[in-house]
Amino acid sequence: MVRESLKTGLGFGLTSGIITTLGLMVGLYSGTNSKLAVIGGILTIAIADSFSDALGIHISEESKKTTTEKHVWESTLCTFFTKLFFALTFLIPVLVFPLKSAVLVSIIWGMMLLGLFSAYIAKSNKDKVLNVVVEHVFIALLVVVITYYAGQSIAQIFG
Repeated sequence: MVRESLKTGLGFGLTSGIITTLGLMVGLYSGTNSKLAVIGGILTIAIADSFSDALGIHISEESKKTTTEKHVWESTLCTFFTKLFFALTFLIPVLVFPLKSAVLVSIIWGMMLLGLFSAYIAKSNKDKVLNVVVEHVFIALLVVVITYYAGQSIAQIFG
């Protein structure tokens, strides 16, 4: 059984790593069509947002009076390293494929990871796996669609 602190960090870091990185990638791709901008965005998200999310979890966990200091730090560090790792995995397709293909591969990769983790969470909570997976993947895809059109709009307004 995974400790609650690690489950907190893993769940938050993985989910945020996928959704934030995909949103940024898709927005930058649709707004700039620049591989350099997308790579820079991924690296920035991996570093800055990993620290930000880890601090957010740290403060959130500290605010619970029943949480131990060990739990707080396990959640904090697990969030940081999980977010950093999963955000950086999105660099691989961008470095290997043309940008349009890399974005599509990244979306598929992100949805697979999110779906697998959602299934794990649903099983551990004894919820209906399909319902949980569909809900989480739908929300993530909604972010992708919104950031795609946001990137296009930003390019038209400021480009």
